[in-house]
Amino acid sequence: MPSKLASDLLNYTEAAGKYGTPNDVLDSLNTITTNGCCVHVLGAALLPLVYGSRKGMELGKTVFLHSSVPKEWWEERNALAAGTPPPFDVLARLSMAPYTRTEMMKALEPLGVDRWTVELGQKYGMRDFLGCPVGGRWIFVYWSRKVINLAPDQRALLFMAASFAASRLQALAPSSTERLIRGTGLTARELSVLRLMSLGQRVAEVARHLGLGEETVRSHVKKAQAKLGVTNTMHAVTRAMRLRSIP
Repeated sequence: MPSKLASDLLNYTEAAGKYGTPNDVLDSLNTITTNGCCVHVLGAALLPLVYGSRKGMELGKTVFLHSSVPKEWWEERNALAAGTPPPFDVLARLSMAPYTRTEMMKALEPLGVDRWTVELGQKYGMRDFLGCPVGGRWIFVYWSRKVINLAPDQRALLFMAASFAASRLQALAPSSTERLIRGTGLTARELSVLRLMSLGQRVAEVARHLGLGEETVRSHVKKAQAKLGVTNTMHAVTRAMRLRSIP
């Protein structure tokens, strides 16, 4: 019999596409995780194309923090990261599975990794973090006042929910669509479809998120492929990312 946490998170993934604002996306998930496993939602960020760059990291545009997170924490982290990029961000680009800061520091401290992320978290009462990399570009993060020690099934459920939350944030995020269209000839709808597919969504999931029929989504993909000069979906997504038409 599934646990209440599992049931609540599965319901969340089914409803994620209906949330109308980033705050709704984060608040709804935070209520579930806080009550279900004492883990809180920190937020999500679209990682810059170049590691170490802070370009484009803007609250409300590419960075979405839960309302309970002090803005001072973000401002201090942003300033410190400009000098020494945190290893947490490295794993966000390289890992395909969730990881905690405690696990990361235990593995990397012998190499002399800077501890400023640990000290900053402790300053604001955030003892540990669980990072969930999504689609190679997004990082969704939970935090806890204690060392995070989740059962494997709980970790998998939080990762699943993070993926759906990031997908919804991607759809809601402001974008420079007009500039992108001029560079590739792709329509706004074609860009939206490719963005969601870059996060690993299948045709049915994209259709649900955008409120379209599956055949309509396939039609948008084919048109995008033709404009980008490729013959399959994977190449279309890759080419669009290289052209920076999608983040």
